[in-house]
Amino acid sequence: MKQNLQDQQEAKILIVDDEPQITRVLRTALSTQGYTLRVAANGVEGMEAVHYWKPDLVITDVSMPEMNGVELCREIRAVSTIPIIVLSVRNQDLIKIEALDAGADDYVTKPFSIQELQARVRAQLRRSSVGEAEVPQIISAGDFYIDIPQHRVVVRGQETHLTPKQFDLLVCLAQHPGQVLTHRALLHAVWGTNADQPEYLRVNIGQLRKKIELSDDPTYIITEPWIGYRFRPTGNDDF
Repeated sequence: MKQNLQDQQEAKILIVDDEPQITRVLRTALSTQGYTLRVAANGVEGMEAVHYWKPDLVITDVSMPEMNGVELCREIRAVSTIPIIVLSVRNQDLIKIEALDAGADDYVTKPFSIQELQARVRAQLRRSSVGEAEVPQIISAGDFYIDIPQHRVVVRGQETHLTPKQFDLLVCLAQHPGQVLTHRALLHAVWGTNADQPEYLRVNIGQLRKKIELSDDPTYIITEPWIGYRFRPTGNDDF
């Protein structure tokens, strides 16, 4: 228990907000708890920090330029299970619901109590520390068996050899069965946040399909026009 408490106090927290007054308050409230903090001014900068700094928890505002908090939640959830706390103003119930549906774990209403914020942060870090031990290294779903440490893929009982990028792409899709992953989220997850060449994704999806699909009509990796792709490990609408 003492070790878990120490780990929480040493956690890295990313604050994503374009209001300097709010970020100052959050820094003051959380730095006294021993957390390591970093601030991003918008969702784009926040997503870059998620990839390169790898925070243990994200606190994000909803209304921001370039990429708002709801979009940021979706982008994070495409590549990570880290806890997300959303900040919102009063009478934003619909936005809160949208954020929770997008993957946020909790929300705090402005103006907020410092003690309440600190308590909610501790609660999310506790849940995260428990869940870390449960992150699967083997994915077994439908027609797919994926051994991540061994970089081994078995489809319909037959071992399938993939390139490193194809493997990373399949793992990212398989970790979110039934969910639509955006082009940008997949590019960021596999090629990094500086990737801005959608043809990389299109070409690798095409090559991956040739290796895992039974026909030219895709049943596992479904295209969502103008949005991204959705993975169905059983090849039907069960996912």
